[in-house]
Amino acid sequence: MPEPSRKKARAAEPMNLEALMGNKPPQALDVEEAVLGAMLVEPATIDESMEELSASCFYDPRHRMIFEAMSELVNEHVSIDLVTVSEKLRSKGNLEAVGGPVVLAGLSQNIGAAAHIEYYIKILKQKTIQRDLITASYEILKQAFDESTNVDELIDNAQTKVFAAFQNNVKRDVQDIGSVINAVLDNLQELQSVTGPSGVPSGYPSLDRITQGWQKSDLIILAARPSVGKTAFALNIARNAAVQANMPVAVFSLEMSAEQLAKRLVTTESGLSGEKIKGGLKMEPYEWVQLENTIRQLTKAPLYIDDTPGIPIMEFRTKAKRLVKQKGVRLIVVDYLQLMQGPVELRGLREQEVAAISRTLKATAKELSIPIIALSQLSRNAVQRTGGTGKPQLSDLRESGSIEQDADMVIFIHRPDFVGMSDNPEDKEKAYLVIAKHRNGEVCDIEMRYKAGQVKFVEPDQSLDVYAQRGPVASVANEPSASQEGGYDFDSQEQF
Repeated sequence: MPEPSRKKARAAEPMNLEALMGNKPPQALDVEEAVLGAMLVEPATIDESMEELSASCFYDPRHRMIFEAMSELVNEHVSIDLVTVSEKLRSKGNLEAVGGPVVLAGLSQNIGAAAHIEYYIKILKQKTIQRDLITASYEILKQAFDESTNVDELIDNAQTKVFAAFQNNVKRDVQDIGSVINAVLDNLQELQSVTGPSGVPSGYPSLDRITQGWQKSDLIILAARPSVGKTAFALNIARNAAVQANMPVAVFSLEMSAEQLAKRLVTTESGLSGEKIKGGLKMEPYEWVQLENTIRQLTKAPLYIDDTPGIPIMEFRTKAKRLVKQKGVRLIVVDYLQLMQGPVELRGLREQEVAAISRTLKATAKELSIPIIALSQLSRNAVQRTGGTGKPQLSDLRESGSIEQDADMVIFIHRPDFVGMSDNPEDKEKAYLVIAKHRNGEVCDIEMRYKAGQVKFVEPDQSLDVYAQRGPVASVANEPSASQEGGYDFDSQEQF
C-alpha cells in the first residue's frame, strides 16, 4: 500500500486511548452502572441525567449504547423501564451486544442511592473532561510531529481543543428573569459613575452618541469604494483609542506596510501636509519643532501593527489571542477583509471563502470579548447606481451576503463629491458616515469633514488650521512639550 493510503487509513481508525497511552484512561464503571440503574427505576433522575450527560460521558461501550437507547425513548416521549429499553435496544440490534435483558435487570438492582445522582453525574463529567484532555493532547502531539502542519494553525487548534474539552462538558443553568435584571441594574449603576462611552471610544462625539463606543464582541464592518478614506478613518479611530483613551489597539494591515501606516499617523498627528511627510516638499525649521512636539504621545501609544500580507484567517486568530492575552488589546482593526486568506479547502470558492472569513472574525470578536473593525470593499454598483443620493447600500457589500449577516454594525463612508453627486466646491470636504445596520441601536447619517491633506476626518465644526493661526517658529518653540504637565497638547486644539 502506498504511503498516502496508509496515512489515510490510520486517520480513519477510532482513537483507542488505552492502547495509545499504555494504561486505562480515567473511568468510573461502577458510577456509570449506578446512574443507568437509577434511570431505569427512578423516573425523577431521568431529566437531570439527560440534561447534564451525553453518551460520551460513559466509557463502557455497552453503557453508552444503553444511554443512547434511553435518550431516544425520551425524545419519543416514551417512559423508561426495563421493557421499553430492552425493546429499543433490540430494534437497534444492540440488545445482545450489551449482554441481553439480564444485564439490564442487574443494573436496576445496582442503583445505589438515587438521592446521590447529582454527585454521580459530577464524577462522570470529571472523568469525561480528563479523557477529552487526553484525546486533545494526543491529537495535538500527532499534529506537532507532522512537518506539513502550519504552526499558527497548530497553535490555534491546540487552544481550541483544550478549551473545548472543558467547555463541552459545562452546561449553563437556566436563569430566572429576576437574577438577570439584577445583573443589568448592577451594570447600569456601574455605568452611571463612568463618564463618556461605555465601550472603546471612537474619538468622534457625534458617532459615540449613537454607539456609546465600540462594544465588546461586536463585528463592525467599515466599507467604502477605493480611495474614499477607509484606511484614513480606521487609523483615526485606532489613534484616538490608543492616544486619547490609552487603550491598546492592534491594526492588521494587509494592504499597506507598517512604515506607510506610520507616515499617515505622523501626518495626522502633526497637522503637516502629507507631501512634506513623504519628502516631496522640504520642511521648515519651525515645522520640525512642530513635528517633534506633536508626535511624542503617538510614539508612546499602545498601538501595535501587523503588516503580514494576505494573512490566513487562522494565523490572524492566533495572533489576536496572543495580543489580547499579552498586550491587553481592547480593539482590533483589519484592513481589509477581502485580502485575508480563508480555509485552504475553500480556495477558489470566493463567496464561501469570504463567508468563512466573516464568520471567523465574528467568532473571534465574541470569543475574545473585544470589538473588531473590519474594512471591506464595495462593489461597483455603489458608484454605477443612477438616481437617488448615491449613498451605498447593504447590497453593495462585495462578494458575500454573509458579511451583512455576521456584522453587528455596518458603516459606509459616503463622499458626495467623490461619486459625482455634487459640483459645489464647498462640498469637496463633506463626508458622511452612513450607519446602515446597527444591531443594538439606531441607523442614521453622521456628517463629517475629510481633510485629504492630513488624511484625517473631523467633526464639521472643527478646524485643522491650528498652526496656521499660531504664528511662526518662536510661538511653537516656546511652548512646553506635550509630555510636560500642563504643557502644549495638539489635541486640545481639536477634539475628535
